[in-house]
Amino acid sequence: MSDNPPKASEIDERIAAVRENLRSLVEQAAAYSGAADDELTSRRIAAQEAQLEELIRQRDAQSQPKS
Repeated sequence: MSDNPPKASEIDERIAAVRENLRSLVEQAAAYSGAADDELTSRRIAAQEAQLEELIRQRDAQSQPKS
């Protein structure tokens, strides 16, 4: 693994992919019913939301002026 942080364009691509995953998971959640399915989908959505927040934090940190 590289010690270089990802470029802003790479982070933006990852953000787009995570957002698409979230849309898909929400659609799946609406289509399925059942406690086991709901639990798994909820965990997946939570994991994707956490990843999205981290990617946005990384992108914002890169856009801040260096002091």
